[in-house]
Amino acid sequence: MKKGKVLLASLSGSVIEWYDFYLYGTATALVFSTLFFPSHDPAISILIAFATFGAGYAARPIGSIIFGHIGDRVGRKASLMMTLIGMGGSSFLIGLLPTYAQVGVLAPALLVILRLIQGVSLGGEWGGAVLLATESAGKGLRGLFGSIPQLGVPIGLVLGTFSFTVISAFTTEAQFMAWGWRIPFLFSAVLIVLAIWIRSTIEETPEFQKKKESGDIAKIPVADLFRNNKKDLFRIIGLKLGDGFFNVFLMSFILVYATTYVGYTRDQALLALTLSCATMIITIPIVGYLSDFIGRKNIYIAGLVAMVALAIPYFLMIPVGNGWFLTMQIILLGVIWASIFSTQGTFFSELFPANVRYTGLSLGYQVAAAIVGFGPMLWTTMADHYGAAPYVFGGFMIGGLLLSLCLSIFSPDTRKVTRYEEPVESEETDSLAAPAAPSPEKQLNY
Repeated sequence: MKKGKVLLASLSGSVIEWYDFYLYGTATALVFSTLFFPSHDPAISILIAFATFGAGYAARPIGSIIFGHIGDRVGRKASLMMTLIGMGGSSFLIGLLPTYAQVGVLAPALLVILRLIQGVSLGGEWGGAVLLATESAGKGLRGLFGSIPQLGVPIGLVLGTFSFTVISAFTTEAQFMAWGWRIPFLFSAVLIVLAIWIRSTIEETPEFQKKKESGDIAKIPVADLFRNNKKDLFRIIGLKLGDGFFNVFLMSFILVYATTYVGYTRDQALLALTLSCATMIITIPIVGYLSDFIGRKNIYIAGLVAMVALAIPYFLMIPVGNGWFLTMQIILLGVIWASIFSTQGTFFSELFPANVRYTGLSLGYQVAAAIVGFGPMLWTTMADHYGAAPYVFGGFMIGGLLLSLCLSIFSPDTRKVTRYEEPVESEETDSLAAPAAPSPEKQLNY
């Protein structure tokens, strides 16, 4: 199976899934709080709107169990085709929804239902996309391959925010609120058809195919996971919480924080977010490749330490001026968090054997995502009471980061000790491979 086609299939679906998911986050701050959750108090409207945003995160663990079961029983490819349909269909329908002014409470109810479908679908997409890449990687390239589907996050968000920026530039405020915001959601249908076509041309991953042929398939993957691998499941949850809270702030709530509580315009906030995500597109594959030389754990620890050190300065510098806002956003999100994120797919997946890998990787990651997804509700309340208080917000972030840092220090170096089988060899990848590490053990022994 051609490695380039596998990576394209992994990336294309990931881009579209995250485009749809973060499209909702951007619209929550700019549109939904007004059109679907009107209130005499803007803070209440924002709080309720972000509750639906958090509901999408809460639904993701459900999706991880459903699609993890399919992925570990039937195959990675079958699961990934289903997640694309669920995500794309719900996003398209959001673009057709009537507003509160047109149908009353039915509008927010339908919006919440479609958001939940988005969350369930994304709960199965991320883990499957990562495994499609890592289980097909050549020797010494698993870190690089595992970083490619991670590019779906910045590319998807850049596409989403860019589409809103362009439409906003060519419409009046009234036109944007009346119909302009719908266009990015409707456009997702075109992207989904393209991604389904790409994914339909690939084969199952070699490692899963070997397990299926040998009959080494878990009957109930989630039960096997809790019976044999629950320690690593909870390890992943803790490892993800710290950077996860900061990430949701940097990629979503920053639009509300910067515009409502600091005083930047919508266009300034969108520009800062777009530029930092564009920087991630460069950072992620570079760091992913480096992780095959120096290890995922070392990069993870370094990134968390840097985020702890810059947490309070980040909030102190945002109000100083637009230049500082752009700079700090690019450094924190585009470079430091991107470095952490580039390793997560490979790092976390290397903790599990193939027969429960989809379920373990997805469930651990998505439970953490469900927790951090309600961060915007907490931050809205914090900002309402304290304003844009740097030490309040910075202290909150540091607390989560320290938890993840402690867990990362005591985690295994999965570049050397992994539950993956021998990597797939091919002439196509051997010429790119990193120098071989000392003979890795097949099983984690800790």
